[in-house]
Amino acid sequence: MLSRRQVLRGVGGGALLLGSAAVGGGFLPRRAWAADKLPLAKGLPSGVYDEAVLDALPGKVPLIKLAYRPPNYETPVRYFNSAFTPNDAFFVRYHLSTIPEVDAAAWRLSVGGDAAERPLELTLDQLKSDFAAVEIAAVCQCSGNRRGLSQPHVPGVQWGYGAMGNAKWKGARLKDVLARAGIKKEAVEIVMDGADGPPLDKTPDFVKSIPAWKALDENALIAYEMNGQPLPHFNGFPARVVIPGWTATYWMKHVTSIEAIAKPFDGFWVKSAYRIPTGMFPVVQRFATQETQANTPITEMVVNSLITSIADGQRVPVGKALDVRGVAWDAGYGIQTVEMSLNGGRSWQAATLDADAGRFSFRPWRFRFTPSRTGNHTFMAKATNRIGQSQTAELIFNPAGYHNNVMHRVTVRAA
Repeated sequence: MLSRRQVLRGVGGGALLLGSAAVGGGFLPRRAWAADKLPLAKGLPSGVYDEAVLDALPGKVPLIKLAYRPPNYETPVRYFNSAFTPNDAFFVRYHLSTIPEVDAAAWRLSVGGDAAERPLELTLDQLKSDFAAVEIAAVCQCSGNRRGLSQPHVPGVQWGYGAMGNAKWKGARLKDVLARAGIKKEAVEIVMDGADGPPLDKTPDFVKSIPAWKALDENALIAYEMNGQPLPHFNGFPARVVIPGWTATYWMKHVTSIEAIAKPFDGFWVKSAYRIPTGMFPVVQRFATQETQANTPITEMVVNSLITSIADGQRVPVGKALDVRGVAWDAGYGIQTVEMSLNGGRSWQAATLDADAGRFSFRPWRFRFTPSRTGNHTFMAKATNRIGQSQTAELIFNPAGYHNNVMHRVTVRAA
């Protein structure tokens, strides 16, 4: 069986050269723009405005660079004006700075664990040819999306609105691969590891687990295509785990190992990280084997929406119709309504929902408004899903800055 190191190429001295960038040992931006030209959200910590730049990673358009090592790049809001986010504009999130460039021909996926009867190893060609191919539209959203808008501010990557994207993911069902390995009835969790690694031995490797029942859901995939193309390098090439409806902490990139285990996993990134206070949020799907009285792993996304076609401070003409557009999404229960308020939430008007690409996908919406007077007009959007969950008017504060689904507000000036 190939080791992680054997599937990597070009790694030396802790850095990997990728086009014009060296990833892992620190790398240089291909292009950068002044911070005053950045499409940054309002309310971020002041240091973000001082340090963020627009930077183009290899294979990507200029994105909002929040960190170089590891690379954490945010998608500007304008790319969410359509239902699907272009691959080259899709956000980039890593926890560890040793990032592999994987040789697809040498890549192997090992499947086993103490709760598997028939451990096996798959090549990329076998993953594509031996299992039925399934395509699912799903939002991939970092658990900390909008963390930078927390008040008071909390530690972590100071994301604005763009640590997310929506794509059509194609691959093999995770449950089909597990069935080939003969998952036992004793399996309680499925552990996943990727080819990226820590720069120091004392840094915990990024390894995650999910409940066995979630891994056996028909929508969970090992994806090798994104929007009809091979996965981009910075989004998990050659294969990644896709868990529709759940936050992206479980969407393991560059996946190399999947193990079925008979007792709860005790790794740092599940036991200690990515946890929320128990009972604080209206979560339906819980990670019961990892739950404590005090906290529980984050799982499904909360219902949310975003205004995408207008920006704060934008000038618009009086008497001319303005098309306000945006997207809404949730954990897969389905968006029921999106409403718009122009008076701070005292009254609401229904927006029009556009075509539904699937229950895990962005749901585009639109609202037409004609300003009849000069001055400021503040739009506030609220999404509600089919099980009655709705966005909040005030932040539900938690120490990690997770699940920020405060209604998005945008103010334009009519003249």
